[in-house]
Amino acid sequence: MEEYFKVGKLVATYATNGEMIMTHSLGNMSLIKELEVIFIEDRKASFLPWFIEDAKVKSRNELIVKLETVDSKESAMTILQKEVWISENDFKKFADQSSPISLLGYEIVENKKALGKVLEILEQPHQILCRIEINEKEVLIPLNESTLLKIDHKKKNIQVSLPDGLLDIYLG
Repeated sequence: MEEYFKVGKLVATYATNGEMIMTHSLGNMSLIKELEVIFIEDRKASFLPWFIEDAKVKSRNELIVKLETVDSKESAMTILQKEVWISENDFKKFADQSSPISLLGYEIVENKKALGKVLEILEQPHQILCRIEINEKEVLIPLNESTLLKIDHKKKNIQVSLPDGLLDIYLG
């Protein structure tokens, strides 16, 4: 089964021809215009492809995208505020390795015990939160100067030292 990574959101219409502003956290501005398809989650774990007709860089975290079959402001409105996902292959190709989103799929490890894979990255002003699941419960792991010990890109894991009781908040 193909794996998908959440990388952004369709946040606003841009013009009357169906163009939209897509925020993203991929970081790699030089390559991102080459992205050909995005996916929108139709229902839980069911992703529908939307093919990109045109893409222009608006800012470091924003693209102006024109999707096939979306040709008016009204048709764009039907998919606004939807989260944007890309395939694992595209993620590997387009995510900047220095961008926090490149940690998606890495294993969080504390005291040599694997806690779970990073399912989502939430960027905050002074830290990054990694969403993982433990026993089917959502857990947010903070990455900051006091919790992050090491990132091993070869082993694809993130070694942390968590504050006492943090996991109990989610699992207790």
